[in-house]
Amino acid sequence: MAKTILVIDDDPTQRRLLQAAVEKAGFACRTAPDGETGIAMSCDTREAIDVVLLDLTMPGLSGMETLDKLAERRADLPVIMLTATSGIDTIVQSMRRGAVDFIVKPANPERVVVSIRNALKMQSLTGEVKRLSRKAEGGMKFDDMIASAPSMRGVLRMAERAATSDIPVLILGESGVGKEVMARCIQGASTRAGKPFVTVNCGAIPENLVESILFGHEKGAFTGAVTKSLGKFVEADGGTLFLDEVGELPLDAQVKLLRVLQEGEVDAVGSRRPTKVNVRIISATNRDLAGQVKAGTFREDLFYRLNVFPLDMPSLKERREDIPALVEHFIARFNASEGAKVAGAAPDTMKMLHAYEWPGNVRQLENAVFRAVVLCDGDLLRPQDFPQISGQMPDAASLPSVPDVRSALPVAANDLGPVDTSGPVAIKDKDGELRSLQDIERDLLQYAIEFYDGHMSEVSRRLGIGRSTLYRKVREYDLDVRGEREAG
Repeated sequence: MAKTILVIDDDPTQRRLLQAAVEKAGFACRTAPDGETGIAMSCDTREAIDVVLLDLTMPGLSGMETLDKLAERRADLPVIMLTATSGIDTIVQSMRRGAVDFIVKPANPERVVVSIRNALKMQSLTGEVKRLSRKAEGGMKFDDMIASAPSMRGVLRMAERAATSDIPVLILGESGVGKEVMARCIQGASTRAGKPFVTVNCGAIPENLVESILFGHEKGAFTGAVTKSLGKFVEADGGTLFLDEVGELPLDAQVKLLRVLQEGEVDAVGSRRPTKVNVRIISATNRDLAGQVKAGTFREDLFYRLNVFPLDMPSLKERREDIPALVEHFIARFNASEGAKVAGAAPDTMKMLHAYEWPGNVRQLENAVFRAVVLCDGDLLRPQDFPQISGQMPDAASLPSVPDVRSALPVAANDLGPVDTSGPVAIKDKDGELRSLQDIERDLLQYAIEFYDGHMSEVSRRLGIGRSTLYRKVREYDLDVRGEREAG
C-alpha cells in the first residue's frame, strides 16, 4: 500500500503544489492548514501518516512548536521542515528538535520526493534496529505484532491476560503462524521482560541428547561429555523457556520434564544434587496433543500441566486482513537488510497475495516477499516477482479486491456502547455475580451453532475464530452439533 504523506502549511497554493508532487510520485497525500489540525491527524490511527512535510512559519502554532509536539506524541514519525529562509541557525535548531531534513521554498518537486524516500528508508532502518534490539533484549511487546484481523484480536486479548502472571501457556497452531513471536511478546509484556528467553526446538534434538540439552550434564557424565553443560533450564533461570514443538518430546524426557515443572528443580546428568530454577514455561505445538494423549504418545499429566492456558493461533488464510500490513512490514525489513529500494506491492500483486491460500502461513509469506524483493527490478513488487505463486493463481482481474486494512483496526472499548445483558447468553448467574469466561464461551458457542443452524463456516466467520479453534472447543465443551453442515 502507498505511504501517506501529510502536508502542514497555511498557504493553500503551497499545499496544492506539494500535494501534486507527492501524488505524482505514487504516494497518498493528506493536507492540514495549521499545526493543531496536523497534530490531530498525525496522532489519529485511522490516518496512518508515514511522513510529515511541515512549514516553519505559520500563524497560531508555529512550525517549531508543532515539531516539538509531534516529537512528544509521535517520536517515530519523520518530519521534513519547509521554509522560505535558509539560515544555518534555523536549520540546526530544527534538526536538534527532531527534523530529518530541511527544504528551502520554493521546493523543487524532485527534491521533495527524494527527501521523502530518504526519510522512509531511514525510518525502515531505525525500525528494524529497534525491533532486533527488543528481540535480543527480551522486550518485544504486543504492539510489535501485526494482528488487526478479527480472528487475532481475541487471541491477543487472552495473551495479554496470560502476560500478567507466570501461568504456563500452550500455543497451538499450524507451522509458521508465529507461535514464537507470540511467546516473545508474552514475555516482553510480563514482569520477566529483559530476562533470558531461551528457545528449544524439541523436534530437532536427537533423542539420546534430549535430557542433556534440557537439564544439563556434568563433565565426564557420559562419553563425549568433556565439559560441564548447564542445560536450557538453567540458562533460562529468571526468564522464560520456550519449548517449541513440545509434542515431539520422547516419553522418558516427558517424565523428567514433568518433575521439573512440579518441583522447580533440575537434575543434571551425572549430578549429585538438584539445581533450583525459576523459569516460566511457554510451549507450542502444531500437533493435537489431546489426540496424542489418547494414543499414549504424550503423558496425560504433562499435558494438563502445560495446557493450563491454551492460545490457538489462526492460520494466515483465517486472518487475510493482516496480509497487506505483513507484506508492507516484510518489504521494509528486507529493504533495510538487503539495501533494496522497493516502495511496496502493486495493486494486482496485493490482490494475488491476498487470495492465495498460504499453506506455510506467515513464514511462507515472509520468505516469498524476501525472494521477491531480491528479484524486483522496479519500485513495486509485481506478480512475476512471485513465480511460484503467480503460476497457480488466475488473472488479477478475476480476483476479489483487497479490503481496506484500516477497517480492520480494533474498536476502542469505550466506543462499544453499553453492554447488553438481556441476550440469550447470560453474563451473570442467579446470584447476580459474573459467570466464568469458560461458561459464557460454552453457552455462546452452543447458541451460535443453533442460531446458524449448524453452518460451522458461518459460526466461525461470525465469531471471528478459526475453524480449527471452533472444532477444538466443540470437542472440549462436548457441544451438540447435530445437523451440522457447511455453508454452500
